[in-house]
Amino acid sequence: MSNDELNRVSDMDGEDRYEYFLDQVAESREVWILVNGNSQFLKIASDDGDVEYLPVWPASELASAYANGEDSLTPRSITLPDFFRKWVPGLTGDGLEVGVFPGADGTVWLTEPEELKRDLQDVMSDF
Repeated sequence: MSNDELNRVSDMDGEDRYEYFLDQVAESREVWILVNGNSQFLKIASDDGDVEYLPVWPASELASAYANGEDSLTPRSITLPDFFRKWVPGLTGDGLEVGVFPGADGTVWLTEPEELKRDLQDVMSDF
């Protein structure tokens, strides 16, 4: 992914980033998260603490750009079957939402794990 494309995609508004995420993940069949040196995934809490979510990206370059030099965070791929089978039930059970493709401006599209799974399955049915 070129720097121009990285910037263009990162500068999209939340809804456009969500649509881009769905299309890219449906094609690549993988979701990207950030993990620390202990293989613990990044979890973000809202400013008021009411919502906790797992941020996800459609490509490792986009996850790396979000980490922006945080040496302790590295991108890790989750295959879509693993995401559906393990992560969606786990996130739901833990009461975590999914923050789809957080933007450089700090905005993020929050969704329930099951809703994201349905949206991805809908997009994949078009392939």
